[in-house]
Amino acid sequence: MDYRPRPEDSRFILNAVLDAPSKLRALAPFAEVDEALQAQVLEEAARFVAEAVAPINRSGDEIGCRFANGEVATPPGFREAYQAFVDGGWPGLSAAAEDGGQGLPTVLEAILYEWLSAANHGLTMAPGLLHGAYACLKHHGSDELKARYLSKIATGEWLATMCLTEAHAGSDLGQVRTRAMPQADGSLRVSGGKIFISGGEHDLTPNIVHLVLCRMPDAPAGPKGLSLVLVPKLLPDGARNAVHCERIEEKMGLHGSPTCTMRFDDATGWLVGEPGRGLAAMFVMMNAARLHVALQGIGLLDAAWQKAGAYAAERRQMRAPGAVVPASRGAEAADLIAEHPAIRRILDTQRAWIDGARTLAYRSALMLDVAAHDADPKARERAQRWCSLVTPVLKAACTQQAFHGASECLQVFGGHGYVREWGIEQIVRDARVTMIYEGTNEIQAIDLLVRKVLPDGGAGMSAVLLELRDTLDASRDADADVQRRLAQLRYLGTTIAMAAHANPVLPYEVADDYLRAVMLAMLAWAWARIDAAEASEAERAARAGPAAALRRWVLPEFDMRLAIVKRACEGVAMAHDAAKTPAAAG
Repeated sequence: MDYRPRPEDSRFILNAVLDAPSKLRALAPFAEVDEALQAQVLEEAARFVAEAVAPINRSGDEIGCRFANGEVATPPGFREAYQAFVDGGWPGLSAAAEDGGQGLPTVLEAILYEWLSAANHGLTMAPGLLHGAYACLKHHGSDELKARYLSKIATGEWLATMCLTEAHAGSDLGQVRTRAMPQADGSLRVSGGKIFISGGEHDLTPNIVHLVLCRMPDAPAGPKGLSLVLVPKLLPDGARNAVHCERIEEKMGLHGSPTCTMRFDDATGWLVGEPGRGLAAMFVMMNAARLHVALQGIGLLDAAWQKAGAYAAERRQMRAPGAVVPASRGAEAADLIAEHPAIRRILDTQRAWIDGARTLAYRSALMLDVAAHDADPKARERAQRWCSLVTPVLKAACTQQAFHGASECLQVFGGHGYVREWGIEQIVRDARVTMIYEGTNEIQAIDLLVRKVLPDGGAGMSAVLLELRDTLDASRDADADVQRRLAQLRYLGTTIAMAAHANPVLPYEVADDYLRAVMLAMLAWAWARIDAAEASEAERAARAGPAAALRRWVLPEFDMRLAIVKRACEGVAMAHDAAKTPAAAG
């Protein structure tokens, strides 16, 4: 079965859980974006994804991209689907109207890309960096560059890449060697090689805008010496630039997206932002990309859950424990596997993750618009703090659950899941890379704890957790339980900060556990809001199983992660005390 978006699920979270319509109307650019308009956009997006994008997912995986003579051919149907995407105005959903976009809220774009990723991850990789490239150029590009490229990127007429990684450097961008030599006309000549460049070459658009991290002459060593240069595939006069695709990778999954090894041979480019400030300019692009990767994880998990749920509702096998079977079915009749507790646990657990993660991701998308448009500077500051702290949590936790949760959904199929016929194995393969790109999940955890939580002693994270606490009603048992977890998490940050003074390596060792604890506490908060939202009896009944699964099978991990980090901190304290105690006299 092909993936089909369910707009009603997203609307429930937007409207009933997050009260998004009133929050958006309070922002000047979206004063006219009411609930009806949002619903219309989502209905049309769901129809487009189901009809134009999902049907070519399997063939895209099986046929894949083809490389010959420096050129890449995408799978059959991809060019037509992408052109329909452009013609429908979908790339510019949240871009400013003056740049050719529609000026709609970021959260609507977030939902669109969640669905696109669920339906066809390979094709969605092509426009996946457009929003980040647009934001980067809009904030840091010169007027001349913006006049030439901004609307083309905003509308998706030209696609964009983010060229960071080099073979010798991996994630250590401070070792980037690609050079940019200034020219008399103000341009730069870029030379060097980049690897793992998604969409570095393809046949979807005539031009490709490469944003390349490189080093200008006399630049200092390390990340502070990096500059960002825009290097197009085609120059303004239409001539081909000295940008070459040397090969595409043979990958575990994501066969519909070309992952390219690129070479720049004195290619012409132009500086974006200031010399030596390339990372600051590119982080605008990278942070947007990381939220999109979190949404990829949510979408892929939803796609896996849909397939597994549909199979479980049709496949009969054995008698389910405790099932009451009408006599007319006979003593040997088999039950649907959806009635078996083991299968129910798998399905309800993934659903709990999907709805909880959606709530957090959609809230983050709303916060991006608050940070950009709210008239109150304190509100903008709070929103920016949320995005800074929560984005790495969502990127890491949602992608990890996408892979492991999809693998659990494959288990529902038994042996049928391991063969290609049902399509679930593709989701497992495609999901695995999301834990690696846009900063590995381990890097996200270090970024969260070492670079964002500890420098201010945990004050920023504590403020975020207090904001969540204040949205809850302590008279409700579920809310009181969440408040307890949030308080434990605040104290944990203080405990790590104290231990880090004695052992600076400790935060790097426990960063993964800390991030996971943060996500679990926030999932609990999200489900407390879901449970408190106004809903019909049918909606409450549909969410009863996932809510119970969250309490029984998901949240107990929070206490385990807490214990792991506490034990590590206690070990540091004991070692520190022992070092200060003089040895007993012999």
